[in-house]
Amino acid sequence: MRQEPAGRPSEARSRLLATATRIFYTEGIHSVGIDRIVAEAQVTRATLYRHFSSKEDLVLAYLAEVDQATRAQVDDAATRGLAATDTVRALGESIAQGIRSPGFRGCAFLNAAAEYSDPDHPVHKAVIAHRQWFLDTVTELLARVGETPAEPAARHFVMLRDGAMAAGCLFDPELICETFLRGVDGLLQAHAASGKARPI
Repeated sequence: MRQEPAGRPSEARSRLLATATRIFYTEGIHSVGIDRIVAEAQVTRATLYRHFSSKEDLVLAYLAEVDQATRAQVDDAATRGLAATDTVRALGESIAQGIRSPGFRGCAFLNAAAEYSDPDHPVHKAVIAHRQWFLDTVTELLARVGETPAEPAARHFVMLRDGAMAAGCLFDPELICETFLRGVDGLLQAHAASGKARPI
């Protein structure tokens, strides 16, 4: 990805990225061409290629934006000073809020992985890196709940989240969120009960 000069990103770059983010998320990546993005962002192709060397570069920037938003979501839950179990519940509530939001179309990373299945492709690698970060972060949060190894419970949480994100745009989001949050509560209880619970 090309580096921007120090200071605020240009208005044209911000507009291109915002346009690509909206369209890629709602309509898919392969189905959207550069001409469509250029037209809706109201810039020239030359301007696009001045900021992004290729469509792939733009896709990676889109995923980086989503990654940053997800990290902020997790940080918000983790920095409230809550007990360990309540921090995990807060993260679950934040995920549920996203599922309930207008225009929800599932997980941007799972959607991208479906379009870029080659494990050596940079987009696929970006998806895997994001998901590893999320698993590691949830593992750290759950390690504060009980003394048993936290990774199995964290993998369970990620699978619950993935299922809710996939179903949330197909079925009643309220029902999906209710089921997801009930699953998070059950997971927390099972993890805490599987070993000597730490003070929370």
